[in-house]
Amino acid sequence: MDEELERYESEVELQTYREFRDVAPMFRFLVETERHRYLANRVDLHRRESGGNVYFEIDLEDAWVWDVHRPVRFLKRAKVITFGDVHVEEAERSSAG
Repeated sequence: MDEELERYESEVELQTYREFRDVAPMFRFLVETERHRYLANRVDLHRRESGGNVYFEIDLEDAWVWDVHRPVRFLKRAKVITFGDVHVEEAERSSAG
């Protein structure tokens, strides 16, 4: 049973990776937090403080989330709050087309 579960989880992770690879060219930004990886076409990152703690609030539009447990990964809008590091990369756009 444990072997079946491991195989299933590996297959789902591979499917998610393939989807990520296929949809990545449709998005302008890659956003990584300690819990998830997102693709988005608009990203607003805000540093917030509350009670001496620093956290980040990320507003995403036209996004895709890498989460193998979500039945729907495409999102019109999302707000992410994290106390960990946030990495935002902007993809280079081809001048062709």
